[in-house]
Amino acid sequence: MSRKTTIDVQGTAIAVISQDETDFISLTDIARYRNTQEPFAIINNWMRSRSTIEFLGLWEKLSNPGFKPLEFERFKTEAGSNYFVLSPQRWIETTQAIGITSKSGRYGGTFAHRDIAFEFASWISSEFKLYLIKEFQRLKDDENRRLSLSWNLNRTLSKLNYRIHTDAIQAKLIPAAITSAQAAITYASEADLLNVALFGLTAKQWREANAKLEGNMRDYADIEQLLVLANIEAMNAELIHMGLSQGDRLTRLNAIAIRQMQILTTADTARLLGAPGKKAK
Repeated sequence: MSRKTTIDVQGTAIAVISQDETDFISLTDIARYRNTQEPFAIINNWMRSRSTIEFLGLWEKLSNPGFKPLEFERFKTEAGSNYFVLSPQRWIETTQAIGITSKSGRYGGTFAHRDIAFEFASWISSEFKLYLIKEFQRLKDDENRRLSLSWNLNRTLSKLNYRIHTDAIQAKLIPAAITSAQAAITYASEADLLNVALFGLTAKQWREANAKLEGNMRDYADIEQLLVLANIEAMNAELIHMGLSQGDRLTRLNAIAIRQMQILTTADTARLLGAPGKKAK
């Protein structure tokens, strides 16, 4: 699944799409730094250059077994002449290039592998390229932090507790002889009970408020939130077995979530957990 994020580079919003551990950066957005009205003209002008064609061809030869070298050689021969025009779409279709993508729709626009995007940014402005690299690295550092061992352990704990939670729903809230679709409604309702108790939003409300983000609110939760989520999932399972109504359980779980988050986010607790960048006084 593709995940789209946005970074701010000198006041210009630059979209980044990550898929299968590969990052593609929007050339369209980079071009808007130079010309907000005609970004595609900027990209096309860049691709007319012989040096650009040579760079793109070399990248494809190193990265793409399906690249067509004969078509590339023809473009390289014509590059720089007055009549030569080359668009991203023509480059992709003719040479079977994979380093640049160009399409319409949700992730519409022209995107390129980060190696190529940095080269394009350098053509736009050396200063802009440096800021782009800096902000991109900041994005990757943040992603790596989220994938740290402690985050993954808490995410795993949350998933294990969710199994306990769904088993309780199956046993106490779902009567026999109903369809799987009807059962899914109950599961979703109980999942949103936990979402509202901790985050204050249902899954649908979060998606509407964060339309540009992929995944769900739990994917963007802090370590402390994931720990509390794991706790209230287990507690909700017990409350279900006790026969409490959904409204009563929501009130109780919300109060528990608030109390635990207050405890976990205090400075003393952060020091005990060894949070990065925090030192005991």
